[in-house]
Amino acid sequence: MKRRILSLLFILPFFTLPASAQQIQVKNPFIWADTPDPDIIRVGEYYYLVTTTMHLFPGAPIMRSTDLVHWQTVSYLFDEIKDTPRYDLKEGTVYGRGQWATSLRYHNGTFWALFVANDDPHKSMVFKTDDPAKGWTLHSRLPAYHDSSLFFDDDGRVYVFSGSGNIRLVELTADLTAEKPGGVNKVLQLNGKPDGLHEGSRVIKHDGMYYLLCISWPRTGRQEIAYRSRNIEGPYDMKVILKSEFGGFPYAGQGTIVDGKHGEWYGVIFQDRGGCGRILTLEPCNWIDGWPMLGNLSDGKIPETLTLDGTCTCHQQPQLAVIEKDYQWNHNYIRADIHTETGSLTKPGHHITLRTSQLASSIYDARNTITWRTWGPTCSDTITVNATKMLDGDCCGLAAFNGDSGLLTIRREGKKTYLTFSEENVQLRGDTKAITSVDRKEISRIEIPAGKLKAIRLAMTGDFLPGRDIAHFFYSLDGKRWQQMGGDYKMRFDYRRLFMGTRYAAFYYPTKTPGGQIQITLNN
Repeated sequence: MKRRILSLLFILPFFTLPASAQQIQVKNPFIWADTPDPDIIRVGEYYYLVTTTMHLFPGAPIMRSTDLVHWQTVSYLFDEIKDTPRYDLKEGTVYGRGQWATSLRYHNGTFWALFVANDDPHKSMVFKTDDPAKGWTLHSRLPAYHDSSLFFDDDGRVYVFSGSGNIRLVELTADLTAEKPGGVNKVLQLNGKPDGLHEGSRVIKHDGMYYLLCISWPRTGRQEIAYRSRNIEGPYDMKVILKSEFGGFPYAGQGTIVDGKHGEWYGVIFQDRGGCGRILTLEPCNWIDGWPMLGNLSDGKIPETLTLDGTCTCHQQPQLAVIEKDYQWNHNYIRADIHTETGSLTKPGHHITLRTSQLASSIYDARNTITWRTWGPTCSDTITVNATKMLDGDCCGLAAFNGDSGLLTIRREGKKTYLTFSEENVQLRGDTKAITSVDRKEISRIEIPAGKLKAIRLAMTGDFLPGRDIAHFFYSLDGKRWQQMGGDYKMRFDYRRLFMGTRYAAFYYPTKTPGGQIQITLNN
């Protein structure tokens, strides 16, 4: 079976070296994995990138790069959220909620991050650190600001831009602990505002001008627009800065711009790509008549490849690295039921022991499910399961995890063990996201001999080329011969339920009696 080395974060963006070896040509999408709502800043030699991970924990991975090509996850904003029992899969769920659209900023030696926790009690959270690699501290809680942008002005005043229809400007206290009494709090006048939603606010100041970037849709089709004003309170004038389909998929929109190390600028904009989720594109940003225009100068389209500035040593002879994956749990995890060799999930190839303490009925309410991103254009990954200590009614395996999921499941039924392939989909309440039903269709089943339970290998491949979104599943009972189970499994994206791209998921849950145990080896 074809195997692939993964990136230090989760994906290594594709690139080729020209003959001079002085520049990098990055191929779009430069991160072909589910990385929505990006914010990116540069501080000195490092670029820092954050995206939305919602109901996955630890949450809001902070990624770092010196060249926009090689990315490393250096920290997460938080390990867990305990605002409601739903984060623990009790009294409902937080599928598609949790952390949304983090704004990342640096001011006077401190890194700041602001996001809305999009579930009760609907508050924004402010985190800070002097070094993202050292971790983050929760600093304050503020009112809910949808798709917000934190902004520090030159005079020391602090603001938040936010909204999904109109855009509101709110002034904060200097210590970022509350809205400033008597401070600015107004809906901005946006001249030329298109009909429809305005989301994903990102604000920068350039040459004395304030620029508010956001996505405009759906009535206009997805497009990135910019508003500008000499006064932070407006009024603001509007211009479309990117309207481009790309790679056989519809228009891209929502993201921001970042200054490079030598005066150049780049745009980082996400694009919906079906089953894989919302992926990132990189485009040149050219200041034309005072507007940050994205895309090729010739036609304003997202480029197939982008040549990065090549005058610094970080762009000379970049090396392919052995890169590790970014693992996250589905909802808050139960630490007492987990044992890893390193105390973390950062090293594929090591063993993780999972024990069960809470009953579940499906993967959707199972605790301690390990997930990681799929990636395009094609991907494959495997796990090895030691199932000798499973109990009657226990289920474990590997899934293409989403609102509609394909699952390879090892099932203990009495004294026998079976491997099944099934398709499952979940229905959720609109208010609490509580699970109302899970429909399951078993496609195929085999019995696993008792002597083969110690090392059952499971694999899944993904094909995210245009028009595909197909997963295939395989198993091996001897580590040599692989057999396919099920046929083409169609992966789907649905914002109404899990609101994420399809993820790999290694799961284990009891349906009858807690106390069983499995060991999973995560393979790279």
